[in-house]
Amino acid sequence: MRGDREFRKVRNHGVAVRDPLLTVRVTEYRPRYGEAWRPRAIIGIVVSKKTLRRAVDRNRARRRVREALRTLPGGLPPCRAIVLPNPGVLSVPFEVLQATLTRALSRAPGRAQSKTQGAAQGKAQGRKAGGEGNRRAAGVSAPVASSPSPDASGATPDRKAP
Repeated sequence: MRGDREFRKVRNHGVAVRDPLLTVRVTEYRPRYGEAWRPRAIIGIVVSKKTLRRAVDRNRARRRVREALRTLPGGLPPCRAIVLPNPGVLSVPFEVLQATLTRALSRAPGRAQSKTQGAAQGKAQGRKAGGEGNRRAAGVSAPVASSPSPDASGATPDRKAP
């Protein structure tokens, strides 16, 4: 992933799958603006200083997770994800790390899909039932007549400035 904006979108709209070794935040795949539709996995790996103090450990954790993702037996599902490894990633056998990533990624897409579908269905039902009242609540209201306001000189359109 590139840029703070993409990470922010996944953080805000993604579904978190937590495990003792890592946390994965996943959203469905969407291409960047102007990009062709090529479903693939776009994954960012974030290791904070709070999690692992030494840069050597942060880099080792990043490399281990990246290699585990690259060599997953079933491949990666099309998604956008952020992987947040915990300190345990450094000490577990590589096969366990791969199994954890496979389990986390297999659980996430179904949960992310049901969350977005449920929200879309709830919005659709609200529109059907509410009619005019829901449009006003959503901020789309009918035009309201307003009284004349003073311009920059302090005069209203009806009166001239002294």
